[in-house]
Amino acid sequence: MPSIANRVNEIRPSPTIAMNVRAAELTRAGRDIVPFSLGEPDFHTAENIKAAGIAAINGNFTKYTAADGFGPLKKAVANKLLRENHAQYEPGQIVIGSGAKVILLAAIMCTVNPGDEVIIPAPYWVTYPDHVQIAGGTPVFVASDAASGFKLTPEKLAAALTRRTRALIFNSPTNPSGAIYTREEIQALGAVLKDYPDVWIITDELYEHLYYDEQRTVTFVEAMPKLAGQIITINGFSKGYAMTGWRLGFAAGPQQVMKSIGDLLSTITGSPNSVAQAAAIEALEGDQSHIERNRKTFQERRDFALQRLAQIPGLKAIKPAGTFYVLVDCAGWIGRVTRGGRVLTSDVAVVEALLEEADVATVPGEVFGAGPFIRMSIALGHETIGKGMDRIADFAERLK
Repeated sequence: MPSIANRVNEIRPSPTIAMNVRAAELTRAGRDIVPFSLGEPDFHTAENIKAAGIAAINGNFTKYTAADGFGPLKKAVANKLLRENHAQYEPGQIVIGSGAKVILLAAIMCTVNPGDEVIIPAPYWVTYPDHVQIAGGTPVFVASDAASGFKLTPEKLAAALTRRTRALIFNSPTNPSGAIYTREEIQALGAVLKDYPDVWIITDELYEHLYYDEQRTVTFVEAMPKLAGQIITINGFSKGYAMTGWRLGFAAGPQQVMKSIGDLLSTITGSPNSVAQAAAIEALEGDQSHIERNRKTFQERRDFALQRLAQIPGLKAIKPAGTFYVLVDCAGWIGRVTRGGRVLTSDVAVVEALLEEADVATVPGEVFGAGPFIRMSIALGHETIGKGMDRIADFAERLK
């Protein structure tokens, strides 16, 4: 068989998806697995959004749209960015794509040359370094800890910047920690970056609507409008609008780079799904009450999960300000032995033991650059969260 390309060596399956697949396999085999590994809301898409998609099908809106997105949806995105984020964009500065993930890859491919450095604050979403490496860039990880709220500081950013730095990937609210940067914290980072006009700021704002305790998310371009010429804002419909399966995202930024991103997407995915785009217009312009309703439900779940985790010896949960994840310090379990005789040598071993011995699926912090932690999703019903916590508590009580 002929050889495959060297770049394939830079690609690894998503660890979070792999855990979900493994949990699903065990479920099909008859095990009752609590999937704290899930990365999508358990809410269904709102009825008005679904109705718009059905109307599009019945109206035969099933042909190709423009490769960079349907004009009326781009206008709706521009209206959303002005209304909610106080950022002004023209439709020509906006791209619609088949999910935020592929837009992120296209943005990196269009801004990063082989050998360029890309700063990635840790902990980070698992896909960031993979995309950078596919583009031939070098990920530069900047670690943070619970004491700093798992946030990048201006001092650490300044220390990481070099003449080879091409981009910073910025995520708030943050997966996996749930940290949210305040306006002042973003402005402090921006004060450092203003001296680096050749550095792109690629922002992942997919969890924008999932914030707690009235700490509203502030986008980077909203906090630092003077840097708009360096900022590529990436967002989508999966999390806040509960539209994961619709596979649709959007980005906004300087027109020249957005045209390049749109052109690249046209060669990779072609035009986005027409029906999903019709539904997305309703998501942006129709009834928004489901967003607040879902957010409040997630906050109730977060509070319940934190309450239960506080009662489990050896674990220390980090209170998330947003997203639907809880990052849990499991250092207190390292070195212990499970009922099944497993030695918990790392967070990976903890995750494996919880799955095999407690029927609970989580994700190791190691894959996010955050060990020894485990990430738990609260995108589950109250009863299911309680059942999972009962199992983890029982697991903890039997550790030697």
